[in-house]
Amino acid sequence: MNLLIIEDDKETVDFLKPSLKAEGFVVDVAEDGERGSYKAKTNDYDLIILDIGLPKKDGRQVCMEIRSEGRGMPILILSVKGEIETKVDLLSIGADDYITKPFSYAELAARVKALIRRPQKVEDEIFRVDDIELNLPKRSVHRAGREVHLAPKEFFLLEFLLRNRGRVLTRQTILEHVWDMNADLFTNTVETHVTILRRKLKGRNKIDFIRTVSGTGYVID
Repeated sequence: MNLLIIEDDKETVDFLKPSLKAEGFVVDVAEDGERGSYKAKTNDYDLIILDIGLPKKDGRQVCMEIRSEGRGMPILILSVKGEIETKVDLLSIGADDYITKPFSYAELAARVKALIRRPQKVEDEIFRVDDIELNLPKRSVHRAGREVHLAPKEFFLLEFLLRNRGRVLTRQTILEHVWDMNADLFTNTVETHVTILRRKLKGRNKIDFIRTVSGTGYVID
């Protein structure tokens, strides 16, 4: 899961980023509203944590710009203001939830997880191809009824491939979404994890459902 934190307070970022990463999230950071708006509109994030009091562009404007681009990822607002009127205003322009500073990490993490697993449809949380099933809420993978145990990055890689079934994903795109935007493009991390996935998911019929597109990347089709 790929998150974006738009927050100019270094102490808050230094508190949130490692805590979220420790739970398996990929976390990007923007330190002002202008940069945050650009990142949100040009990258695919699963959720955005957005502070209201930002330099260059305030959080309200950033939220409106994200929604005006048709971006539907959940937006969790952070603010020192707790007035009902403020909350209603932000929810009315497209925010999904609101948490008042100071807050506990446990509360924020619970809200993040609740927003991410809030489905449009139940089937959006279960991905199937051939005899493979990935169940997002249960964090489980089965092939032909047999449970397959994956490490967190292997699970997120498989989820990303399944979410984009039929679309050829470049190595760089996979690195940015499953790891983060600062991942080293010259490593063989993606190739290594695809190889591990293929080995763990290899069925009796030996069909490899992850197809390599020479010179481009990978696709499940």
